[in-house]
Amino acid sequence: MTDDHAFHLTPLDVRSQEFQRTFRGYDSAQVDQFKLAVSDELERLLRDRAQHEERLRSAQEQLRAFRDRERAMNEALVAAQQLRVDSKAQAEREAELMLREAGNEAERILERAGQEEAVVRERAAGAARQFTAYVASFRALLERHLGEVDGLQRRTGPEVGGAASSPQMVEPQ
Repeated sequence: MTDDHAFHLTPLDVRSQEFQRTFRGYDSAQVDQFKLAVSDELERLLRDRAQHEERLRSAQEQLRAFRDRERAMNEALVAAQQLRVDSKAQAEREAELMLREAGNEAERILERAGQEEAVVRERAAGAARQFTAYVASFRALLERHLGEVDGLQRRTGPEVGGAASSPQMVEPQ
């Protein structure tokens, strides 16, 4: 009766246990043996209960740790999602800013090119005016020299200049 696996005390065992009557009451050896079995079983049950309570505490601590991890992971996930949204918005703002800056730079380049074109056109027009003035001045010089040649020819006569160097053949244009 002392083997834990052979004898498991149940409430029915305690209720139904009967002791033999002796002259002075129950058989003390049987009562002592039953008390020993009851105490052994109670000790076993208390140890089992303590082990189960320890396992329960351990499981509860693990559950709490898992819930804390789950909460931390959820918070990290929410933070990552918010970071993704913020990063995307920041990237879009930076892209818009770059586009605006590029557009402004393009406008400045076009404006500078237009100014440079105007300067080049003005210089070309000035060069054309200078050329026209040079041609007119050169024509006037040639006409003046032709006038002098004509004057010289009239004074000296046609025989000095001859037919080959006739100034009437050169027409100013």
